[in-house]
Amino acid sequence: MAEGQEVQFIEVSESQHGQRIDNFLRTRLKGAPKSLIYRIVRKGEVRVNKKRIKADYRVQAGDVVRVPPLRLAPESAVKEASESLRNLLAGSVVIEGPDWLVINKPSGLAVHGGSGVKIGLIEALRQVREDLDFLELVHRLDRDTSGCLLLAKNRESLLSLNTALRERRMEKGYLALVQGRWPARRDYVSARLERYDAGNGERRVRVDDGGKVSRTRFAVRETFPKVTLVEAEPVTGRTHQIRVHAAHAGHPLLGDDKYGSAEGAYLARSLRLDRLFLHALTLTFPDPKTGRPVQARAPLEPGLEKVLERARHGG
Repeated sequence: MAEGQEVQFIEVSESQHGQRIDNFLRTRLKGAPKSLIYRIVRKGEVRVNKKRIKADYRVQAGDVVRVPPLRLAPESAVKEASESLRNLLAGSVVIEGPDWLVINKPSGLAVHGGSGVKIGLIEALRQVREDLDFLELVHRLDRDTSGCLLLAKNRESLLSLNTALRERRMEKGYLALVQGRWPARRDYVSARLERYDAGNGERRVRVDDGGKVSRTRFAVRETFPKVTLVEAEPVTGRTHQIRVHAAHAGHPLLGDDKYGSAEGAYLARSLRLDRLFLHALTLTFPDPKTGRPVQARAPLEPGLEKVLERARHGG
């Protein structure tokens, strides 16, 4: 794939004001990997108003950005979203405002490309929503988790929503199907979590006294003969928090190939569950402009509803 065969001079619009130059270039050079963008900025090939800048420079409305000619090798280019992926994402918007949108993220799709993933949700969605000059993730979901994912449509909203997330003014509610019978009296799991290298370059999380304080609120939604549907609300926002806390409590999530058990794998097969049963059902956040709470709800995909029907009938 070739991209930018001639020098480009791009004027920064009002809606792009305040973006970091690397993010500005990523939205303009859709096939360019981050490493290439950092390299051309570092070498001075990118100029703003005829001057060299650093990678953390924030563009201003009216700036003129010089972008050098680029030729991307096919293996380094971001993959074009397939027609089926485009249609899936176009139909997955749960709710949208002038400054943000919430999408029902499909399971199995990473939020970002990289590490062997040629295209992630954000790269594909930018291709689908070419009407937007700016589109950035406010938070993340694990690759195998589905449900509510919030994105910002301008820099000011991204900063406002990131602040709300950091100050815990954002509420996230998940549905998870776990092994065994979750005791109704167990409504919290508090256990410090530590990230570690699993040995094959994969990063995982474990309970460790030296880890970061982590807390998840759990509530039983429905009890089945061999499994339990629980609601989970992460009070803190650690990587893989719900999955590790559930496993630590003795009730690992079904379909979890990182923290699950052999018994859980057997139960998943018996219910014909072929993915992680973890779904971000609800998301409540303050609107960046008005401060009023916005409530989003992403319905379970039909495949998970069928799994629950089988569970109700004992598999």
